[in-house]
Amino acid sequence: MSPLINLGHVSRALALKDFDSAAALRRMAPVPRGWKKRDYPPNQAAVMILIFTADDGGLHTVLTLRTAGLRGHSGQVSFPGGRRDPQDEHLTATARRETCEEIGICGGRLSVLGQFPRFYIPASHHNVSPIVAHHEGAPEFAPNPDEVAEIFSVALDDLLLPRFKHIEQRRIRGVDVRVPYYYFAGHKVWGATAMLLSELERRLLQVLSQAELKERS
Repeated sequence: MSPLINLGHVSRALALKDFDSAAALRRMAPVPRGWKKRDYPPNQAAVMILIFTADDGGLHTVLTLRTAGLRGHSGQVSFPGGRRDPQDEHLTATARRETCEEIGICGGRLSVLGQFPRFYIPASHHNVSPIVAHHEGAPEFAPNPDEVAEIFSVALDDLLLPRFKHIEQRRIRGVDVRVPYYYFAGHKVWGATAMLLSELERRLLQVLSQAELKERS
């Protein structure tokens, strides 16, 4: 079966007006989130939702498994990204720099398509700007071993399939939490990363025609 989602769909998904980003994020948000409000401003950060065409002809996005030794979110799945440095001209520059540093994707083959609205992550007290970019051709990854234990990709078509979505209960900091997650490549993708995948999924569903979705069901 040929891939369903193409770059035209992605571009239209990014250009949607009046899209309810908060509702899309909530679909995969842990409940309750249960973090105390800080009395100082959040850090500014950016992540890169990197899209490329895989060998099967379908569009994929890149995820990383963070190394166990990192101070924040160790052992979790994330998009490439991190905190804005003083030398970063803007948050798109932050996303580009972090992508280069973490997975070795740098330079002119990476073109920015757009971005999602900034959103707040209570656990790390970061305001995150999700930048969406396309890599021309197959990426040649060079993971930073200090930060990245594994790189894997997710087909955008698979975001639409219910079999990859699950829910479990966890005990987090003494609180029972309902945790939705995607299960890809043997990894549970939850928290902020799952929320961003949910936004991408819901945007794509809004631009795909009923005929296209029926053909795939």
